[in-house]
Amino acid sequence: MEATSYTEPLLAWYARAARDLPWRAVGAGPWSVLVSEFMLQQTPVNRVLPAHARWLARWPTPPALAAETPGEAIREWGRLGYPRRALRLHETARIISVKHNGTVPSSITELRALPGVGGYTSAAIASFAFGQRHAVLDTNVRRVLARLVSGSAWPRSTSVSVAETRLAESLLPDASPVAARWSVAVMELGALVCVAATPRCGECPLADQCAWLAADAGSRARPGARPGARPGAGRAQRYEGTDRQCRGRVLAVLRECAHPVPRTDFDLVWPDQAQLDRALAGLVTEGLASHSSHGYTLPGSRP
Repeated sequence: MEATSYTEPLLAWYARAARDLPWRAVGAGPWSVLVSEFMLQQTPVNRVLPAHARWLARWPTPPALAAETPGEAIREWGRLGYPRRALRLHETARIISVKHNGTVPSSITELRALPGVGGYTSAAIASFAFGQRHAVLDTNVRRVLARLVSGSAWPRSTSVSVAETRLAESLLPDASPVAARWSVAVMELGALVCVAATPRCGECPLADQCAWLAADAGSRARPGARPGARPGAGRAQRYEGTDRQCRGRVLAVLRECAHPVPRTDFDLVWPDQAQLDRALAGLVTEGLASHSSHGYTLPGSRP
């Protein structure tokens, strides 16, 4: 199937159905896009929206964030989860301030060199912030392309393959600005219509070209039909009582306190002493907390 046969219906759908997100707004700068990409890693849009607004209001530029301590980045990160992203974002702001004159670089090579920026994130920033032509392969895009072109309900592997990348690149429109819009449109289609459990095939602008639907005009072709569990998918991981929950409780205490917190104070939020000591030691080792004779603080805080 020629890529051009997908382009027009998909972009027309995106023009009328896309969500109004601040990092997509006219005038949203590369820093807004970069912050959103860090926050959206493993975190849904509805939780990112208020956090992104607070972050940009407080630190509208990379140098503004770089001037703060890492601890303030962790404090502002709040309960988005995976707080090492806050440390990487702070370090990214520092590098941008020092090496790039405070401006987010547009080169995908320079983007890839930033902390916490891998292949997907560098391609996303280059495409969405600078209108470049790159294959942007997140979970949603991979699922859409697997169904649309390969006829599979899911990508064949958990990691992005060379074949997937080549396929995505072959589908990109030639003009860079159009390719960038195509990339975000495919992502939005996967987020809103071609979803994992209950795809709304009746709303899909590419349904008449979808190899997955064509392969079985029965149950899978019904709008809203479930595609079944993804191979290898299991029961959701338990959170209550885990080390991750314990770490979250400890960080919540540190975010609320401007002064060092004695070790004994953490007993009020977690009963298992061995697990608590393990969490505290891990947070210090990872740079998410500091320890002195005065107690525990967020990194960079004064004793």
